[in-house]
Amino acid sequence: MATYKEIYGSTIEVVTSDPPNPVEGQVWYNSTDNVVKGAALTTAGSWATGGDLNTARNNLGGAGTQTAALGFGGYSPGSGGVAVTESYNGTSWTEVNDLGTARYFLAGCGTQTAALGFGGMSPVTGNTETWNGTSWTEVNNLNTARRSLAGAGTNTSALGFGGTPPTTGVTESWNGTSWTEVNDLNTARNRLAGIGADNTAVLAFGGFIPPQTAVTESWNGTSWTEVNDLNSSRQDLAGAGTNTTGLAFGGSIPPNTAVTEEWNGTSWTEVNDLNTARGGLAGAGTQTAALGFGGLGGVATEEWDVGPQAINVTFTDS
Repeated sequence: MATYKEIYGSTIEVVTSDPPNPVEGQVWYNSTDNVVKGAALTTAGSWATGGDLNTARNNLGGAGTQTAALGFGGYSPGSGGVAVTESYNGTSWTEVNDLGTARYFLAGCGTQTAALGFGGMSPVTGNTETWNGTSWTEVNNLNTARRSLAGAGTNTSALGFGGTPPTTGVTESWNGTSWTEVNDLNTARNRLAGIGADNTAVLAFGGFIPPQTAVTESWNGTSWTEVNDLNSSRQDLAGAGTNTTGLAFGGSIPPNTAVTEEWNGTSWTEVNDLNTARGGLAGAGTQTAALGFGGLGGVATEEWDVGPQAINVTFTDS
């Protein structure tokens, strides 16, 4: 029988710990574990560390994509509600022009160059601001001032829903100029998350009733319909994607959690956890390329990617 060296032209590398970034087909002997290991491809998603925020904060707003995101507002320990806005280029965050109104527990949606921030605590407000890529401009307020609400869509076609006080299911639709109250959530709650492309197709999930909930509802432009719940009940979580292909991550049960779940338009499936368990974080991006940042973990940013990746496998006797 041919040896490994005769087939591949080299002997198996001996290492004391697994390589940090193996490539498909790479084989090594781990002398610490006393086993032969290798790397195979998987399409499972995983979180990797991104560039830290400049200002540590939680319960902030988020918008954009994994490589072009915006984080704004939030609660900074020692400072309270802040107006700080930062822009992410896929590698690092840069501070840009502040919100007009410092606040936390606000909702956000849109893109890095055309975002919308609304509601929040400063104290409780219905204040709405639109971002043009350079600065924020105050526009028409929500009809119902509230904090701890969720939002989804764009800066010209958005939906704001849930919140407190008191805990509510109030839903409002934004047309680029003003807010109009539409049909309420079926389950009134606050500290929930939402994702969606515009104000006609949105997914709302998680939150606090009390207690923490896993309830998921889908919006079709007219009304909410309850669909399959998250596997893990939680509040203060974040999301990315659309109402048919989404990602839910982090939050508080309590304690803080790193749980990540994928939505396929019908049900949730638990996938690989965040590296840092935290609640009060913000999210941006898509189901296959998401960004999670800030939260009770401080300045940490994590990037979620799905695609061919090398994973370690251990060879055993058959």
